[in-house]
Amino acid sequence: MTVAIVTDSGSDLTPQLLAENNIRQVPLTVSFADRSFLCPDELSPDEFWKRMTASDTPFPHTSTPSAGQFRQAYDELFAAGADAIVGVFLSETLSSTIKAAEVARGMLPDRQIEIIDSRSACMAIGALALRGARMAARGDSAAKIAEALNAVRRRTNFYVALDTLEYLRRGGRISGARAAVGGLLSVKPIITIDDGIIETADQPRTRAKARERVKELLTDRPLEEMHVLYTPPLDDAAFREELLAALPGPAPKLVTSQVIGPIIGAHVGPGAYGAVVVYPE
Repeated sequence: MTVAIVTDSGSDLTPQLLAENNIRQVPLTVSFADRSFLCPDELSPDEFWKRMTASDTPFPHTSTPSAGQFRQAYDELFAAGADAIVGVFLSETLSSTIKAAEVARGMLPDRQIEIIDSRSACMAIGALALRGARMAARGDSAAKIAEALNAVRRRTNFYVALDTLEYLRRGGRISGARAAVGGLLSVKPIITIDDGIIETADQPRTRAKARERVKELLTDRPLEEMHVLYTPPLDDAAFREELLAALPGPAPKLVTSQVIGPIIGAHVGPGAYGAVVVYPE
């Protein structure tokens, strides 16, 4: 059986990782006041962050792909020789992307299409898609891949330190009251995603304390995988080395590092950093 892996651009997988692992990505849209872009097809992460920092209204909004876009992706993958598809998508609690993917699946009732709700975002999706691609490459069935990804999802975690809650507020991901409290206290919130819900893991009062605390949260036990994330103007290199140095036990089997892309970046804003981690079984 040939199994194709599909994800959405909320996964923040780079074009290189997508190509190397034969993963098909269905793009979401990010819209500024003057123009909308399919991302990252029409707007790369670098171009997105230039717009964010140069714009007088740097609060874009995002929108999901249509069922037709998913249907086209499915049709093309089956035409190319896939016997089955496994799709891994943004949490249903954060986006209606997965609903569109399910509608498209309903248009192909005679085809095997397994859909996984990541219950998260960013590289928490990407990590699952990469694992699915590795399993597909060695010939595992779609059902076996789906079962494995649902299990791995439960030992995947996500911690990101933000400079402000304002982007999450404007995107409707948290309440205005919650963002206002954070602003009044001048905290540097650390967020996590618990079963699809954005939660505050901690609220340090300074950038230095936030950096130390997010490192503690990410390195409190050995890791199987670590995917370091950041947004401009920060650089990931020093933070990545700090995390690796602080980890107990051996180095993770897989370590990646990438800038957060347009879809998630529109909701976390500049100056964010953290990681997605997968704990051993």
